[in-house]
Amino acid sequence: MAPPSNRRSGFSRRAQYTTFFSYAAGVAGALVGLVLLAIAIFSPGAFSVLNSVAADATEPAAQASAGGRSAGKNAFATISGFFQSGSEHARVARELAEAKVRLVEAQAIKDENRRLKQLLDLDEGDAQPVAFARLVASTGTSTRRFATLGAGADRGVTKGMPVRSPMGLVGRVLEVGSSSSRVLLITDTESLVPVRRAKDGVAAFAQGQGDGTIRVRLVNLGLNPLRKGDVMVTTGSGGLYRPGTPMAIVTKLLRDGAIARVLSNPSDTDFVIVERAWSPPPPPPPAVPQAGS
Repeated sequence: MAPPSNRRSGFSRRAQYTTFFSYAAGVAGALVGLVLLAIAIFSPGAFSVLNSVAADATEPAAQASAGGRSAGKNAFATISGFFQSGSEHARVARELAEAKVRLVEAQAIKDENRRLKQLLDLDEGDAQPVAFARLVASTGTSTRRFATLGAGADRGVTKGMPVRSPMGLVGRVLEVGSSSSRVLLITDTESLVPVRRAKDGVAAFAQGQGDGTIRVRLVNLGLNPLRKGDVMVTTGSGGLYRPGTPMAIVTKLLRDGAIARVLSNPSDTDFVIVERAWSPPPPPPPAVPQAGS
């Protein structure tokens, strides 16, 4: 049987009260909404106060909700971590083993550099240091290789002065400011330094490759006499760099030379020495023949 079209509540007072309060609540809600809208439009300051009151009132519930979300995330992370712990443990163990290998290699390189310095037995008596300063920055990813020196004209630094560390040659001063200087590193592509093999004086030129290494090009082409582990030092030809300054160690042989690793890596160098530009001593005067000889 179809329901009657008359939906009146009849003579049930409970149904009548329910209908009345439903309409009353709807009207009251509409009125409150209109009042809040008017306050927001005509009195934003008062509306912000109401927002603050509402936020304070709902803050405990928000805290409880946030705590529930955090607990849920932690539980999910615990469950997923239980299943992934095996692979993560293996990965950490592998990375630890690789780190130990790198540490051993770094210590070996450090010991090798110290031994090479002792073998060179350079004479420091003719060095003329101008300033001791810190390398405050150096380029690591650019194709050009520069460094910033924490000393400038105020410390007597001038353009063209060689810069070296206790390990070897770093570069030369390119630009000078009042309290800082720009250094052209020997690994820059525009750097060209006359060098020789330390043990027998095989002549070559060292040019930076822009990737942290240098290219050693032999002066006399033919059979390549270089070997891995050879130490290259400056010759002093043309002035500027003092003869015998350590520079690089050969790591890879080429047809006409080699690739070498610089002994003084700017990224590992803290303090450096700025020296005066070296110039070759003048040739001795010709002997004057004595009368009657």
